[in-house]
Amino acid sequence: MSYSFSCSSHNLITARHKNSLEFTKDSEVTLKGDCIIGVKADFELDKLLDFIKSNRGKRIRLAVKAGNISDELTFELNPDFHDKHEIVIRKSGFLSKRTLGINASKSAYELAKGLKGVLKECDKMSVEFSSVGSVENKG
Repeated sequence: MSYSFSCSSHNLITARHKNSLEFTKDSEVTLKGDCIIGVKADFELDKLLDFIKSNRGKRIRLAVKAGNISDELTFELNPDFHDKHEIVIRKSGFLSKRTLGINASKSAYELAKGLKGVLKECDKMSVEFSSVGSVENKG
């Protein structure tokens, strides 16, 4: 099972955060939001919760595509995620209701350089979560 949604770019996206990345439903961001890589995210909490339930104990692949440039990373699901406005993926093990993923293989800062440039100017980007195996196997 996979789950996909779309979001938009913003001219103030810097993707400089070294420990996390975030998608938000907000349409505006500031330079302080250096973990944000997508705005106007159209994810549906109910469908995302179904994805979490179906993939407990599995390592998840996050694939982001903007224009003709893409990148991916992996993470472990937080079964207690429950935020209808933001999705945060962290390299650490810090948990909160906003945290969908922990122990991620990349942060916003580590995304492909070409992708980071497009995050400021593309109209839409696609985001897909899919299972890559059990957490023990680390994908």
